[in-house]
Amino acid sequence: MKNFDIRIGGVPHLDDVSLEFKRGKLYTILGRTLSGKTTLLRTIAGLDTPQKGELTLHKKEFLSLPVWKRGVAMVYQQFINYPHLNVLANVTFPLKRAHVPKSEAKKRAREVLAKVGLSQLEKRRPRSLSGGQQQRVALARALAKQSDILLLDEPLVNLDYKLREQLREEFLNIFQGQDDAIVIYTTTEPGEAIQLGHELIVMDEGAVIQQGNPLEVFNSPSTIRCAEIINDPPMNILQGSIGGGDLNLRGKVTFPAPNHLKGLSDGPYLFGLQAADLYIGSDITGKVELSEISGSQTILHMRGGIGSFIVYEAGVHHHSIGSTIEIEIDKNRIYAFSVDGELICPPTITSGQGR
Repeated sequence: MKNFDIRIGGVPHLDDVSLEFKRGKLYTILGRTLSGKTTLLRTIAGLDTPQKGELTLHKKEFLSLPVWKRGVAMVYQQFINYPHLNVLANVTFPLKRAHVPKSEAKKRAREVLAKVGLSQLEKRRPRSLSGGQQQRVALARALAKQSDILLLDEPLVNLDYKLREQLREEFLNIFQGQDDAIVIYTTTEPGEAIQLGHELIVMDEGAVIQQGNPLEVFNSPSTIRCAEIINDPPMNILQGSIGGGDLNLRGKVTFPAPNHLKGLSDGPYLFGLQAADLYIGSDITGKVELSEISGSQTILHMRGGIGSFIVYEAGVHHHSIGSTIEIEIDKNRIYAFSVDGELICPPTITSGQGR
């Protein structure tokens, strides 16, 4: 894929996108809504056409091929199944249309139904299945096609939190053995993208802003925008400066620059801190604007002299809106960005850090 460009009404849906996908790898594309993820998949599938760009597969031109000749299978956000057919018939339907012999179609269907854990439900109709089971049927139908390219467009987005977690774990096993296929999975969830992918692609406003090993991208986001996208909640970005060996945050808080930042020239910077690297302590003071409970963690949205920031607090705690809390900064986990938002210096990552 080279120099893909799609603009509608002057708005870039894909902005000079160039990517190379290899067989046997699972690529996760992370981006917020309207970042271009779905447009990218639709273009590969032949449902959208770029104004410019090249697309090749096995060194052969691919862009002019009609949809039905592309060898692409796609799983959508919605549970798209045929309501009048049972599970087995849903999975064999595209194989019959491709003139796969009936016995071979059933054999393939039963193999993939076993893989997605639906062997005992092949006679059921979709309306009698749970949401997670319906999405497994859609996935099984795509896998049974044995396509060169498997596209998954936020396939878990319509499921509840616990079911998403369960299927995410199962997907790691389901996609094993897809050595002959290119698998591309889009999501808005950073944790999902990092957990599932062999390679991570971060998109924003139609453009690819970073690509690489998921943990490396998470630990060293190339820009503030990438750092905001790949962290949930977004990374805290604080104005500050380096001077005389000290780090100063908005003229309010000063402390010796941590070792990994001591080589920086004096001047203004933007400093990044993940929410998990702020603790209840004594470095800065802030007022609680919002307190959320997320599983076994409390997420505090706060405002103080250094600006707005978000804190993870382990455990379930109740904080009144407007209450004042003292917060400690893990200074060894501070990122330094230029005032233009480019990464200058990430923290030193030691064994066990990262996600």
